[in-house]
Amino acid sequence: MTLKSFAEYYHEETKYSPQGLSRNQKQIDWNNQPQPFKEYKNGKKIELAKYILRKDNDDGSIEYKNLEKIASLLYLTNGVTAIIPYTTPLHLRAAPSAGGLYPTEIYVIAKNYKGLDDGVYNFQAKSHSLIKFWDQDITAKLKIACFDDSSFDKSTLSIVLTGVFFRSEWRYQERAYRRILLDTGHVIGNMTMYSSFIDKYCHLIGGFKDDEVGDLLWLDKDREVPLAIINISDEKLDLESSSLSSSVKFDNHNFNNIIVDFHKSGNILDKNKPKIQKEDENIQSKLSLAYGEMLSSNVINWENSLRDTIVERRSTRAFTGEAITKDQLSKILSFTYLPNLYKDQKFDANPEFFDLSIIETYVAVTDVDGLEDGCYHYDYSKNKLKQIRFKNFREEICYLCLGQDLGRDAGAVIFHTTNLRKSIEKYGERAYRYLHLDSGNLGQRLNLASLKVGLGVSGIAGFFDDQVNELLGIPESEAVLYITTIGQPFKD
Repeated sequence: MTLKSFAEYYHEETKYSPQGLSRNQKQIDWNNQPQPFKEYKNGKKIELAKYILRKDNDDGSIEYKNLEKIASLLYLTNGVTAIIPYTTPLHLRAAPSAGGLYPTEIYVIAKNYKGLDDGVYNFQAKSHSLIKFWDQDITAKLKIACFDDSSFDKSTLSIVLTGVFFRSEWRYQERAYRRILLDTGHVIGNMTMYSSFIDKYCHLIGGFKDDEVGDLLWLDKDREVPLAIINISDEKLDLESSSLSSSVKFDNHNFNNIIVDFHKSGNILDKNKPKIQKEDENIQSKLSLAYGEMLSSNVINWENSLRDTIVERRSTRAFTGEAITKDQLSKILSFTYLPNLYKDQKFDANPEFFDLSIIETYVAVTDVDGLEDGCYHYDYSKNKLKQIRFKNFREEICYLCLGQDLGRDAGAVIFHTTNLRKSIEKYGERAYRYLHLDSGNLGQRLNLASLKVGLGVSGIAGFFDDQVNELLGIPESEAVLYITTIGQPFKD
């Protein structure tokens, strides 16, 4: 019997199936809802809203410009962009979150950033402010915890993104870890997209010592954990990937809390480089005879509207079932996967990911003018769709998306998958973190591009896992990470 890594075990244990959902109908404890905002009783508060809403106090100083930049960056990364006036008001954010639970927290570590004193801050999204809860400069210690990543030498701001387990676990139980990572990936997507518009650039750090970073932020490691670190610099840094490998845990996987213990299994203790891998032969052999459809390299004309698109973004609740066009789909995919085409529009031509080489993209076409219905593999290196199945899968997609009409009425559905075992061979248990963070990042790019070309879009993290494999015709070793539905929005 082949032993499973903890990541394989967790993924298998948290799969949805028709039988499993019917047996496991846990009631949500509405009297114990998590708070989507973190509060500090003590600390110095830095108001940021005035740097966005008011311009009459602009004194032209570097300090003001710097605060204006960080205020807009944080607002467009995960700030409150709308309020729904329920009995308990629902604060909607710039980044989508499963169930509106917003498990991602943002911490800012400043060193020599004119306008902010050195120290550690938490971003208070509700009031759009920073609360400084630690005066000491921890940058040197943070650099050591990141295995002396050289990006610290060029950065004056470090961003630490954490996940608060209970915020998602309250509703989604053991599968919540997947959603926390995807939601944090959405946040990363916003930050890496918008940063170049304020003349800043993001360097992603995936390899760091979790416990040491958690200690620097005074986190309760069983409740909140660091997931990613982003160093902000004034220039684009040409550095090697910082996505390091953890060990692999092959045993009986006894645990007290599967989310907490699985997350801890991906801790990195030494600077282990990932293993170099060859291209996946299974996928290439499968595609060798597939019909290829070249997509156009037409680009979206953003007209400096990224900011407005982020603010106005909302997940689409219903599609009409009407067709989308091949040109719309081509533009959505080009923006997501071919960012070099957008450098003339101020976008970062080479935004960082943890490792896109271990993620595959499939597109189920159900109603796209100019494309035959069926399932396609998308090769972004050639901007080509290769058809692997010939059928309209509307009803099947609706079923595997837990009966959601979004799956049935979409014009195209995009799937992100991975060969989980090969990814674990490369990055150890930590591969699961990189895979879902990158999938969420890609998903947010798909979201914004879809809205910009006039379509509706909604990400789906709850689905019958094995049924997706059957629909795409991919082996069990291929794990499904995320689904994005795209279609004509129902506008009533």
